[in-house]
Amino acid sequence: MTRKVRPDAVLVQAVIAGALSFAHLHDLAEAAGQTGWKAWAYPVSVDLLLVAAWRRLRTDGPSRLAWCWFLIALVASLGANIATAGLLDLTQVPAWLRILVAAWPALAFMGGTLLAHSPSPESAGDRVPVPPAPAAPAPADIEPAPEPAPEPEQITAPAPAPALPEAAPAVPPALIDHARKVATDHRTRTGTDIDTATLRARLGIPEDLAGAIVAQLA
Repeated sequence: MTRKVRPDAVLVQAVIAGALSFAHLHDLAEAAGQTGWKAWAYPVSVDLLLVAAWRRLRTDGPSRLAWCWFLIALVASLGANIATAGLLDLTQVPAWLRILVAAWPALAFMGGTLLAHSPSPESAGDRVPVPPAPAAPAPADIEPAPEPAPEPEQITAPAPAPALPEAAPAVPPALIDHARKVATDHRTRTGTDIDTATLRARLGIPEDLAGAIVAQLA
């Protein structure tokens, strides 16, 4: 079955706009002294940084890092479009513009590296270090065991003491506050209350501590 290809007006418009922006960046870089293949590499660098910052915003949510580099790439692209629209004499490019064009590769390399290797806010902020348990006191001097007493004829075995319930582990207030934020975020995203297993995985804490926190959040 032959499938008909229908032209998409939005896609055609995007291709035209991208080609014009690409040409403007090339013309500006060439006028600033970057000739040959280097003039063609500048628009590729600007567009790739713009796409990388936008992808970071779409996948990991808004962040200062992604917005900063998105605006830097957007200003570079818009600046080239405006500069080549007759407002700048491309035969006599000012020195400050030559400096900006020459410094762009280092700036774009730093931005791409930070966008690719910086952790997302959620993964970096979920884990909270659990405070260490207090050190056990040093044992007292062990006294020598007394001599065994003579066994009586009949000794009634004492009744076993009732088992005491295990005390719940102490939870620091700071950990409770952070767990409440994580539980609120989980309820907003899923519509259900967070359970012990999910809270334990998000905070990286023992199971008994996670159970105590869930009991206090209920």
